[in-house]
Amino acid sequence: MSRWFKQIATLLMFTLALGACSRVGLAYRNLDVIIPWTLSDYLDMNGEQKGWFNERLKEHLSWHCTTQLPGYLDWLDRLQTMVQNNQVTDAALQARTVEAKQAIAETAREITPSAIELLQGLDDKQVAEMNDAFAKDLRKRQQEYLKPPLSEQVAERGARMDKRLNDWLGPLSVSQEQRVMAWSTALGDQNTQWIANRAHWQKQFSAAVAQRKSAEFPQRIETLLVDRESLWTADYRKAYANTEAQARSLFVDLVAQSTPEQRQRLLKKIDGVRKDFNDLKCLKAAQK
Repeated sequence: MSRWFKQIATLLMFTLALGACSRVGLAYRNLDVIIPWTLSDYLDMNGEQKGWFNERLKEHLSWHCTTQLPGYLDWLDRLQTMVQNNQVTDAALQARTVEAKQAIAETAREITPSAIELLQGLDDKQVAEMNDAFAKDLRKRQQEYLKPPLSEQVAERGARMDKRLNDWLGPLSVSQEQRVMAWSTALGDQNTQWIANRAHWQKQFSAAVAQRKSAEFPQRIETLLVDRESLWTADYRKAYANTEAQARSLFVDLVAQSTPEQRQRLLKKIDGVRKDFNDLKCLKAAQK
C-alpha cells in the first residue's frame, strides 16, 4: 500500500493521480518511499546498514514533520477552498501541482545525502542483487501493464481510476464513468513510455552506483533522485505532459458534474487527511 509513497503522494499529487489512500500514518513509517523508486525495495541491507538506515529515517521523519507538514496543511486548505467555492479550474490545478512538485523535490533533496551515503557503502554482491531486483521489477511491470492488448490496458486503467474516485467521491454517475473512460482512452499507450522511462532511469542509476567510489557519484545521484525530470526520455516527457493535462481536465469535469453529496464527501475526505496530519505527535510537539 505504501509503494511510491501513495499516502503522501495522494495528498500532494491528488490533482494528478487522485490516489486511493487517505491515511498517512503508514507513510510516516515508510518515508523512504519518497525517493521515486524506493531503495529499500531493491537493497538487501545488512544489520549495520539497517540500524544506520533506521536512525537516519527517524531524523528525516522529524525534519519532515516539523518543517514540511505545516505547508501540507496550507496546501490542503487551498485545495478545499477550490472545491468549496467552485473554483476547480485548470489554472488552479496547475498551481497546486507546481506546489506539490516543489514539496516533493524539497523532501527528496533532504533525503538524498543519506541515500548517497548508503549507496557508497554497498558491496559488490549487494549492487548485483539491486540490479537483479531492478530487472525483476521491470519484468513484473511489463507483464502487468504492457502484455495485455491496448484496449485491455485502457479498460483496466479506467477501472482503477473508477475505484479511486469511488473512495473520494462515492459512486459515479453514468456521465462521470464515461468521462473516466474518455480520460483513459486519451492516455493511449502511455504505459509503454512510462515503463521505458523507468528502465532508462534504472539503467542510469545502476551505472552511477557501479562508480560509487568516484568523485562525481554524489552529484550523479542527486540528479537521479532530485532532478530526475532532466533525465527523462523525450517520449516520456511528452507522455507525462499529456498525462498531467488529461488529469487536470478529468478533475475539472468530474467536479463540474458532481452532486452536492459527492462534493461533501470529497471535502470530508480532505478533512480526514488534515486530521491525520494534525494527529501526528511530532506535529503537535512542533506547534507548542
